[in-house]
Amino acid sequence: MLSAMAERIHLHLLSDSTGETLENIAKAALAQFDDIDVVKHFWPMVRSESHLDRILVDIAAHPGLVLFTLVNGTMRGKLEERCRTLGLPAVAALDAVSDALSGILGQQAKARPGRQHALDEAYFARVDAIQFTIAHDDGLNHQNWEEADIVLAGVSRTSKTPTSIYLANRGYKTANIPIVPESPPPQSLFTLKHPLVVGLVTSAERLVQVRRNRLLSLNQAPDTDYVEEEAVKREIAFARRMFADNGWPVIDVTRRSIEESAAAIINLFNDRADAGEQAA
Repeated sequence: MLSAMAERIHLHLLSDSTGETLENIAKAALAQFDDIDVVKHFWPMVRSESHLDRILVDIAAHPGLVLFTLVNGTMRGKLEERCRTLGLPAVAALDAVSDALSGILGQQAKARPGRQHALDEAYFARVDAIQFTIAHDDGLNHQNWEEADIVLAGVSRTSKTPTSIYLANRGYKTANIPIVPESPPPQSLFTLKHPLVVGLVTSAERLVQVRRNRLLSLNQAPDTDYVEEEAVKREIAFARRMFADNGWPVIDVTRRSIEESAAAIINLFNDRADAGEQAA
């Protein structure tokens, strides 16, 4: 059956919570394959048998891979039995990890739907980080930067804002500031004690292309110093000198995704925290 569906695959995602975890697992797995046409059927908050019955009708009509995170034993059994009858693979996405943890910890996992999304302190800290980050984008409210965990600095179009938002979703209060030779940043940037300041750089060639595309999307003529290669090189050199003079770590985002840049920044943040604990 799977070979017959090679060109188009139906993927059914069933969760008894928001389904965010399941979506991320599916996205990560699908990224490993090329030239596939996936039709996703997303079913969050599946907590009643009547709801499951309606979903099973759709699964039968659109056979494919079934990926689920259901903790209710009766509903799991019903789903798995129906999938066996239809000849479809049904995969419990978290079972292998939960089983391994149970073996190590010597206790059974608590079957609570959505337990990982409980409104605990970490959740509210993440909301607070997102609000802070939005309020301190693109150099705004620099008087409050000392409250940040991370401050990103870089020339225009080095992915400062999307990287900041990604870090905020991980719980880090993040501010960012554009480095413009003709308009020096506020002096407070150079006196920060609490935040980790990180410089973002990229290659001049990539930056020129990104900026040209940006201007074209705004219906503006791409013939200014903003996209002139020599001017861009001088701009990047100015930023690099500033980073070096202040001893700030630098991340080259030329060949990195937002997620990869954020992971590198988090590693720098954790390394500094570890060094501070050892010094204490």
